[in-house]
Amino acid sequence: MKTDLPRRSAILVASAALLVVVAGAGVSIGAHTVAPAEIWRAFADYAGTDDHLIVREVRVPRVILGICVGAALGASGTLVQTLTRNPLAEPGLLGVTAGAGFAINMGGALGLAASQFAQLGLAFAGSVLSALVVYAVGRTSPLRLVLAGIALTSVLAGLSLGMRLLFPEVLDQFRFWSVGSLAGREQVSLTVPLLVIALALIGTMAVTRPLNALVLGEQVAQALGGHTVRTRLGVLVLVTLLAGAATAVAGPVAFVGLMVPHLARRAAGGSVPWLMAHTMVLGPILLLVSDIASRVLLPTGEVPVGVVTAFLGGPVLIWAVRRYGAVSL
Repeated sequence: MKTDLPRRSAILVASAALLVVVAGAGVSIGAHTVAPAEIWRAFADYAGTDDHLIVREVRVPRVILGICVGAALGASGTLVQTLTRNPLAEPGLLGVTAGAGFAINMGGALGLAASQFAQLGLAFAGSVLSALVVYAVGRTSPLRLVLAGIALTSVLAGLSLGMRLLFPEVLDQFRFWSVGSLAGREQVSLTVPLLVIALALIGTMAVTRPLNALVLGEQVAQALGGHTVRTRLGVLVLVTLLAGAATAVAGPVAFVGLMVPHLARRAAGGSVPWLMAHTMVLGPILLLVSDIASRVLLPTGEVPVGVVTAFLGGPVLIWAVRRYGAVSL
């Protein structure tokens, strides 16, 4: 274990350095490229030019949002896969995404989703309520938790589709939210959801050690003094906060929670704390790279980042299915 420490640390430091580079590229690259020197002047010698406004009002908030959402989705995916011992699991499996979508549709039908801020609140509330229902039904075992999440997701997806067919205005509002994008989100006050993500990430690192014991089996965890029910409940709360807040501010960005744990697992060497640390860095890298690609793929406009992550996630899902059962959690 100790012999792996230098290697794990070196990989984590290299990943953090790569994240800094990708974040800088995210501020620079877009429909209008901003030179690195101009980015520096936007903060050191602000002159109110178009480049300075783009950097300070659009690009930097967007990069910060991408870092937080990527870390939240990566960490929540790791928690779900580790808790359920299913390498194909992701946050939407607990009904978080479906609950957010249903709340958006219901709010649109009732006239409560007129603004982006209202949609954000509805999405977060729907995510929390859905996760609570899933936990109430499937709290006794990981298998029941997964089955309850799949069942609730199917029910809410059907209800949401019915509302969109009955109320055309609901379809318009849902279309804006369901894209899965970082573009335009900086126009809404994101202080509360980003603070929730930051606090939940801190809590996630605190729960990794008892979760590491739970991976060895319930009897082993109890023999080591762990509380399995408390650990499961804590993990569910953290997944709900992380995935719910990320989905509320950026929409349903698919496959990030599935891909990132697989990318980080080899570097972590079977340790849940190290796995979590790596996913918190690799998640933002993946999402920022996808966001940069979404800006330059089309000459006439942006591709939603959710489309890019889905395109990347397809091959990863196929690879994970082929290796199912051989992946060590």
